[in-house]
Amino acid sequence: MKEKDSQSLIFSFASLREFTTSVFKHFNVPHDDAVLAADVLAYSDEHGIDSHGIARLKTYYDLLKIGRINPNPVISIVREKASIATVDGDNGLGLVVGPKCMEIAMKKAREHGSGWISVRNTNHYGAAGYYPVLALRQDLIGLSMTNTTAGVAPFLGAEKMLGTNPIAIAFPGFNEPPVLIDFASSAVSYGKVEIANRKGEDVPLGWCLDKDGNPTNSPADMINGGALLPLGSDANGSGHKGYCLASMVDILTAVLSGANWGPFAIPFAIHVAPLEKQVGKGIGHFFGAFDIDGFRDKTEFKKEIDEWIHTMRSTRPQPGAEAVLIPGDPERIAYQQRKIDGIPVNKEVVKSLRIIAEETGIDLGV
Repeated sequence: MKEKDSQSLIFSFASLREFTTSVFKHFNVPHDDAVLAADVLAYSDEHGIDSHGIARLKTYYDLLKIGRINPNPVISIVREKASIATVDGDNGLGLVVGPKCMEIAMKKAREHGSGWISVRNTNHYGAAGYYPVLALRQDLIGLSMTNTTAGVAPFLGAEKMLGTNPIAIAFPGFNEPPVLIDFASSAVSYGKVEIANRKGEDVPLGWCLDKDGNPTNSPADMINGGALLPLGSDANGSGHKGYCLASMVDILTAVLSGANWGPFAIPFAIHVAPLEKQVGKGIGHFFGAFDIDGFRDKTEFKKEIDEWIHTMRSTRPQPGAEAVLIPGDPERIAYQQRKIDGIPVNKEVVKSLRIIAEETGIDLGV
């Protein structure tokens, strides 16, 4: 344990995983499920996605403490047809429900060539990119989406009606690393606004609206009654495209599965009371897996992915840019660096972890 700078402390991979696992086990989450949930959060911290990792643990902790999340769900298939199914997560941790549903999608892909799973009655499932990585381990193409608590205004709207609704998909390479695409359908994730707020920094115009629907660079203005903007922000940036992507995710994850959609999505926050109106059960996810051999020879495909990567990386960069990256490179670079240096955790997040440690008696190591 050491201090990175005035705002962060450094943790090892193992220490954060061990602490997180112990916290989930404190609420009688079965051991294997606790390890799985910790793995999902660790993926984010270890790959530089600081908005979706250990920074979220206090919210899971608080929701488990007051009984808003089922620590030991019975996950069930409620409707099924060949490669397609709808799963009810029994209000379990999305960090547990999500991976298990991705496994169902992959099993169907092996049996039928593809697998499509919609999920209802679940909770926040971490970083969307975690799930396609599971498919890569079986030489499958993987897809993942989730709807989230409303925080994003529709195109030309002045209030939050949709979630950040991320999309992730991954394609395996042969000798090259996979192409891993993971992005929110909003201009930015809510977690990045939280990070800026913790650091006392402004955010770029085009990210947020204040409570009156005006553009703002103050993260506090967005957090206190404002909204995020869709990807593309406004008419000049083709913000309607981000709105369309968010709508697609909302419909596939929630309307299709029977989860709460749009402004009715269950808040992932302890300080927000449950919504009076619900149109379904919990929030929703959507997973896909594809057997490449059903499209073309798998080895040929993977070798051509390598060629695609080489071509993109050979692009002449813009003035001031060092090189053109492929999707997934920033996370891989962060992972390699953090394996050496450890994981920097903002001191405000560390404070929340110390509260957990004090209340549970679990050693944080600080």
